[in-house]
Amino acid sequence: MRMLTCKRTRKRMRAGPYACCMAKVVDSGLVQGRGDDVTPASPAILLIEDEPGIVDFVRRSLEAEGFTVQAALDGIEGEQLALTGRFDAIVLDLMLPGRDGFEILAAVHRATPSVPVIVLTARAEIDDRVAGLDAGAADYLVKPFSVAELVARVRAQLRVIAEASASTLSGEGIEVDLLTRRVRRGARTVQLSTTEFELLVFLLRHQGEVVTREQILASVWGYEHDPATNVVDVYVGYLRRKLGSADDPAPIQTVRAVGYRLGSPV
Repeated sequence: MRMLTCKRTRKRMRAGPYACCMAKVVDSGLVQGRGDDVTPASPAILLIEDEPGIVDFVRRSLEAEGFTVQAALDGIEGEQLALTGRFDAIVLDLMLPGRDGFEILAAVHRATPSVPVIVLTARAEIDDRVAGLDAGAADYLVKPFSVAELVARVRAQLRVIAEASASTLSGEGIEVDLLTRRVRRGARTVQLSTTEFELLVFLLRHQGEVVTREQILASVWGYEHDPATNVVDVYVGYLRRKLGSADDPAPIQTVRAVGYRLGSPV
């Protein structure tokens, strides 16, 4: 089997996993064009790797799976791109010119902890793996590697994000976990009754919109508008008191003669 030599580490790496995987991709006609040929809604992946051959293999494999890929060949550019927040996942080498991969990993974890970083490196020692995972890496893959496995790991990390986002709502500093029914505003946990929770969920789902009392009644209480009831106003008052404080009022605005809106004052 042909061997590839990594100039930076002077370690020999088997070409087989890359070449085999990419041969299948090219032969099957799955390689997509770049730029305008890729659907804008495709998950965006940042690849920070200074070996052009690896960049080419990985980029084409990810694009064949429907991802958009942007590559950086050094640590300085890689960190700048990583901190823009434009990417759904990052594939990161640790040994890079200009900026160490561990420093990039720490910076990304501080700025955008929800973005998964998959480390792809020749550093195979247990201490290195532990250090990478402790620094915030979501996964750690050692060279030589199978590109098919890397693609599968990227997909797995994106599934975790999708499942987490489907179970949470957030806005105006408020975060609601729909599975555990936990509510936080900033660093503070807020205890809500069942009806208060349902009212908050409704307002979050319509964040920025003006919703009428009739809409709130139908959704939260399940019955048509009764002109004699002030139950919506009462429960909005409960929410305001529990979510707000003296120096930081709850972001629930009254729209005169109409209803309410969750959002900052306009």
